Amino acid sequence: MHLKEYFTAHPKAALGFSGGVDSAYLLYAAVQYGADVQPYFIKTAFQPAFELTDARRLAAQLGVTLAVIEYDILSCEKAAANPADRCYHCKKALFGCLKARAAQDGYSMLLDGTNASDDVGDRPGMRALRELDVYSPLRECGLTKPEIRRLSREAGLFTWDKPAYACLATRVPAGQPLTADELARIEHAERALSLLGFTDFRVRLFHGAARLQLPQDQMRRALDSRQGVLDALKPYFETVLLDLEGRPS
Repeated sequence: MHLKEYFTAHPKAALGFSGGVDSAYLLYAAVQYGADVQPYFIKTAFQPAFELTDARRLAAQLGVTLAVIEYDILSCEKAAANPADRCYHCKKALFGCLKARAAQDGYSMLLDGTNASDDVGDRPGMRALRELDVYSPLRECGLTKPEIRRLSREAGLFTWDKPAYACLATRVPAGQPLTADELARIEHAERALSLLGFTDFRVRLFHGAARLQLPQDQMRRALDSRQGVLDALKPYFETVLLDLEGRPS
């Protein structure tokens, strides 16, 4: 099935919108094919500020009004406890909130940006989406990540080459409870590294220290600019470690 056919069959829906590559292209396609798809960005302590900035920028580029929902995800005890299936509890809470808000706004169908490259299997987050009857047009239409990036570039969307970005909660080891302070420090540290020119990296919490996972081709630069990296991260972490295995591609 083509997305045009999909939106012809389903012309009205609410979209869980992250501002990332996939949901950005899905929203673009909905606009192109004349569907009434309302994007919702759920702002929590798990999302860095730049994600909301990107979501607003993309919505403005497409001439769509973005609805922003503030949600205290840390009030969800099962998500804040950070178990191995945290993503299930988080998705269940967020899309449950979205479902209620969308219904108030007159939308009964929920969409997300899962694509055909994603391994849906029995992943906790995917299980929550199935339970809440959330549909994934990109996956149903067989669109893979590389195809979505190509189509996004052709469409002139600035998100076409945006790196994949997992939520901030993934930076904390499973089983270690999540706190607003630690999530904020991780966010600030990642922003500081980004301002130094590093890309597609992670700052992970490791026994109170910041463990930097950088792509292999940026490792040498980090070592050469060691003092600059330390100075940038010291306001947030007393100890900064470099993971020599690097970030998996």
